[in-house]
Amino acid sequence: MRRGILKGFDSGGYTATVQMAGSLATWLQGIPVARNIPSAEMVAGRSCAVILLDPANPQDAVVAAVWV
Repeated sequence: MRRGILKGFDSGGYTATVQMAGSLATWLQGIPVARNIPSAEMVAGRSCAVILLDPANPQDAVVAAVWV
């Protein structure tokens, strides 16, 4: 699990763009978001927890939580 900063949210696909903490250049796009997180909570700039199921494949991840 890694911390990130939410940069964008696509409510249609329920996916997010996340900048990983500690890296200015690493942005993961199209990351699925857990459906228990209301779309109103997916505000750019919020911190988020990203579970990376396979660290070698960033597309095999999920945003599991968001907070201020």
